Amino acid sequence: MTVAAPFSTSRSARFGLRATVEQEAVLRRAAEVARKSLTDFILDSACQAAEQTLLDQRLFMVSGDQYQALMDLLDQPEQPNEGLRDLFSRKAPWDAA
Repeated sequence: MTVAAPFSTSRSARFGLRATVEQEAVLRRAAEVARKSLTDFILDSACQAAEQTLLDQRLFMVSGDQYQALMDLLDQPEQPNEGLRDLFSRKAPWDAA
């Protein structure tokens, strides 16, 4: 996975981090191995983790059988659903004023 390019090349946001001596040593060593500054390494790693967390909210891995079962359900004719009918008959909280 690649980290998306920043909107701006100048950095204006500041993050303050506290780490144990051991965490700092591991981060510095990894940054050296990756041939990056400590800041670049931490930002790149944090952005990759953040993107993965966000992608995990939209991407679901299922087996072929599970996928087919979902497709079969979606292909069935719609069934009456009183709960959904009730829900959609109400105004959204942000529309109520």
